[in-house]
Amino acid sequence: MKQLDVKLMHPVEQINMIMGRIYKSGMTTTSGGNISIRDKNGDIWITPSGVDKGSLTTKDIMCVKKDGTIIGLHKPSSEYPFHKAIYETRPELTAIIHAHPPALVAFSIAHVVPDTKIVPQAHSICGDIGFAPYGTPGSVDLGEKIARQFKDKRYKAVIMENHGVVLGGSDMMDAYQRFETLEFCCRTIVNAKRLGEVNYLTDEQVLKYVNHLPANVPHFVDIEYPSDERALRTEMVDIIRRACNQGLMISTYGTVSARWRDNDFLITPHNVARMDIVPGDIVQVKNGMAEAGKTPSRSMALHQRIYQLNPHINSIICTQPVNLMAHAVSGTKFDVRTIPESWIFLQDIPSIPFGLIYNDVDHVAKLFNENRVLLVENDSVFVTGDKLLNTFDYLEVAEFSANSLVMASAIGPLQPMGDKEIEDLRIAFNVK
Repeated sequence: MKQLDVKLMHPVEQINMIMGRIYKSGMTTTSGGNISIRDKNGDIWITPSGVDKGSLTTKDIMCVKKDGTIIGLHKPSSEYPFHKAIYETRPELTAIIHAHPPALVAFSIAHVVPDTKIVPQAHSICGDIGFAPYGTPGSVDLGEKIARQFKDKRYKAVIMENHGVVLGGSDMMDAYQRFETLEFCCRTIVNAKRLGEVNYLTDEQVLKYVNHLPANVPHFVDIEYPSDERALRTEMVDIIRRACNQGLMISTYGTVSARWRDNDFLITPHNVARMDIVPGDIVQVKNGMAEAGKTPSRSMALHQRIYQLNPHINSIICTQPVNLMAHAVSGTKFDVRTIPESWIFLQDIPSIPFGLIYNDVDHVAKLFNENRVLLVENDSVFVTGDKLLNTFDYLEVAEFSANSLVMASAIGPLQPMGDKEIEDLRIAFNVK
């Protein structure tokens, strides 16, 4: 199975695939949203007006030629005017997404521009966000107001007053990743505000983290792919796609690794869209060296140390589900003592300071001697386990529990179990 190269797909295939992902992930409705691609010859391919987004096909995608000729089975989206206006204003942008995902719409109707510096990579992906005054949908006036914001080259994403969001990209995947990441930020901020105050990172913290890539990772070329190693690659890809489909991972962030032999392991690559990872993208790490021709996840060193210091751990998932991240960016204790089953699976979950996973790898790795899950402030959640499916199950339990705690915060103070109840659980379920 070869890596999916979206850039090599025809515009109608790209638009159909990305709109399908947006709809299935609950970020647009049957009738809402529109996306487009501008070809080098000036033609604009765009979603149709009045066609069900849940059953869209490549045959439904419209083409508006450079001379204005319309080709296709339907009418182009009614929002075509602002797509055209953005392309004219920013020739370097070749793809545009407009939709009404719930959290971004919440910011648009509150007239607030989200601060994406809740986790480092989000700000580097989304950049600064513009805000366009209200205009009647489908009107030339709206197009002019949006294009006016895009004249400022700091902006590749603009909140539309009482309407939603519009984003541009150098290609369709660039635009989609910006869209998905921005909605993740907004959902996380909303949930974090239910729990308490949101802690934002400084510009210096963002810059330091984003530039923190593994330096001088040695590589090896005598690579072997025996059947058990290939089976593990396939299992990892299945888990990654499952995590993406269930909203536990987004395309721009998420690391999965699994021990293969002794302390050698397999890990996800750096800078490959998570949903599109295939077995051949997975990086083999042997004796601290990565297989030639591939760049491993930036957290490779930490995964390696966790395996070395914790023989009972055979798989690790690091990701950013919105409810766990709401706790991580608000500094609110993730108290699993509120739900018996959650405590049995996860035990107590400590939170560690931002940056520690890179500044003190040994200390963090040792924490997994006694902890199955760690929250990293303004960064991520690390979940460990024996088999990959067990680890994924723990991740699901943790995020479901975090969701319940976020919702409970709107009802009243949390009522956790006491020490006696916890000790009873420890005895009854033989929890060490």
